[in-house]
Amino acid sequence: MTWIEALILGIVQGLTEFLPVSSSGHLELGKVLLNTEVKEDLTFTVLVHFATVLSTITVFFGEVRELARGVLAFRLNEPTRYLMKILLSMIPVLIVGIFFRDEVESLFSGNLLLVGIALLVTALLLLSTQLVRSGLKKIPYADAFIMGIAQAIAVIPGISRSGATISTGLLLKNERGEVAKFSFLMVLLPIIGAAGTDLLTMDAPAGSASVPVISLITGFVAAYLSGFLACRWMISLVKKGNLHWFALYCGIIGILAIIFA
Repeated sequence: MTWIEALILGIVQGLTEFLPVSSSGHLELGKVLLNTEVKEDLTFTVLVHFATVLSTITVFFGEVRELARGVLAFRLNEPTRYLMKILLSMIPVLIVGIFFRDEVESLFSGNLLLVGIALLVTALLLLSTQLVRSGLKKIPYADAFIMGIAQAIAVIPGISRSGATISTGLLLKNERGEVAKFSFLMVLLPIIGAAGTDLLTMDAPAGSASVPVISLITGFVAAYLSGFLACRWMISLVKKGNLHWFALYCGIIGILAIIFA
């Protein structure tokens, strides 16, 4: 992988991790277009995911700090309850990760037909949010779990994680700002856990030799900066209810992927 390819894939990862257009689906498309071997860039994939985690923490630094302070107080308070909701939302994706890991990994093989169909599903989810009025709830436990189910389904490349969780939260009549914040915070621990597992189970010599250091650095920086900008932009878009343009985009890219498949 050249540094230019790493730059492109890093930007794609950073933008699509937060924008509701499926980062995994676009990385699959990018790998096919750039003719990059999927199995040779696990180190790169893990690194750019860590970059997006760091950009999320940067955007929500105040919220993360308050959560940490509240939990370290060792009593049942609002931050502790919020963290309990996040942990509850992680259960579905944890089940998928433990019991269906091999099946999920088999989906990441450059299958354009699967990605195209999944992108159309994402488009329909985003369009559905235009049919409901904004609610005022602040994500009860039941809604947190249902959003977690949406996150677990979004392991399919082409189904946007943020699109699925945000659409689900809005359809359940939760407040838009709260949905955006919860959607981004609920993914931090699963990404860190999945990336850590990949690093522990990876063949170190083969993984480290496949991607040059300059490409790894370029991809990390590109993913962090683009992710930071995309996260802030997405929060604004969710609050304004402007998600239909992403539905149109996902629909077009999905149809093209199916055609070229």
